[in-house]
Amino acid sequence: MEARRLAILYSHLNPPGPNPTRDPILRVSDCSSSAFSGDGKVESSNLQNDCVFCKIIRGESPCLKLYEDDMCLCILDTNPLSHGHSLIIPKLHYPTLKETPPSVVAAMCSKVPLISNAIVKATGSDSFNLLVNNGAAAGQVIFHTHIHIIPRKERDCLWASESLRRHTLKLDKEASQLVSRVRQQLCSLPEEQLVQPS
Repeated sequence: MEARRLAILYSHLNPPGPNPTRDPILRVSDCSSSAFSGDGKVESSNLQNDCVFCKIIRGESPCLKLYEDDMCLCILDTNPLSHGHSLIIPKLHYPTLKETPPSVVAAMCSKVPLISNAIVKATGSDSFNLLVNNGAAAGQVIFHTHIHIIPRKERDCLWASESLRRHTLKLDKEASQLVSRVRQQLCSLPEEQLVQPS
């Protein structure tokens, strides 16, 4: 199904004909066909052959690129929830946040203020949602870690859950047990995962 979506997208972006016109801002990623090693080059072993984001990073699939650096790429989502819906994607392949090293997550997140500010201004939006669908049950469709920046306007009614009434947290035995279970999970992590870099 993903291949079909890409084919349809590509046919719209690069129509057949003797002299197809190309939008000057539509381009494949400048990334080489490899993922980054210590010398700044990208090693192909860190990219997946069938992953749509890896294909974009290798320059094999088109994208509308907003931003790119050594660690990540930001593109417009091809199935946007709102005008300007964008994705920040690491240049190395990690299926979920659990497999993504903290340094990569930090690099992606460090770009959010810069990119989101530009998107909000360019779209005339009021604000934005920052979203990670992590795992199938959470709605992750492409298993290559990515962050959604979804521009919002007042009363756009994008999320049905926004109309749901929130309930105050009950400070009861169930809440206390949840806190204990989460803390127990955190205590079982290796020390180096819990230490903040200085």
